[in-house]
Amino acid sequence: MSTPIVDDTGAKSHKNLNIIITVISVVLPLVVALLFSVKLEVNFPFNVYWLPAINAMLNGGTAILLVLALVAAKQHKIKLHSQMIYAAMGFSLVFLLIYVLYHVTTGHTKFGGEGTEKIIYLLLLFSHIALAAIQAPLVLFAFLYGYTGQVDRHKRLVKFSYPVWLYVSVTGVICYYMIAPYYPA
Repeated sequence: MSTPIVDDTGAKSHKNLNIIITVISVVLPLVVALLFSVKLEVNFPFNVYWLPAINAMLNGGTAILLVLALVAAKQHKIKLHSQMIYAAMGFSLVFLLIYVLYHVTTGHTKFGGEGTEKIIYLLLLFSHIALAAIQAPLVLFAFLYGYTGQVDRHKRLVKFSYPVWLYVSVTGVICYYMIAPYYPA
């Protein structure tokens, strides 16, 4: 068993972190949803329609990092596992910032496919959005438990948080490639 990064005796600080994660988990989806009603006029010095491609790369990178983190954990390479998770969390945070920036400045792109293609796209998109909304608390609590050395709790939660995070990352890439032909320019 590895040494925890934070001593597990700090119960009060863990409680404070639990509260912070709970607040983030409730506020984040509400703020993101609220921001969809905001439309900012911004003249970017670049083609804003490159931002979804960057986000697809961040999602793909996150998926790769998650697989590498799992392999490292299975091989008991805990330091490498932690590094991969930190990187995946960093990619996810940058994704979120770009996602919000893009959507408050451009709005939504309508999917132009029809028939079976549209059904598949919408199923992927809706499952992606629903799971992305619950992803934050799962990932943040799993991270907290690993960070504080609560290995048993970490392992129990990761059985749920890992597949959700991986699914959201992979479907984000798939949804991007399906809608990319319909971006304005």
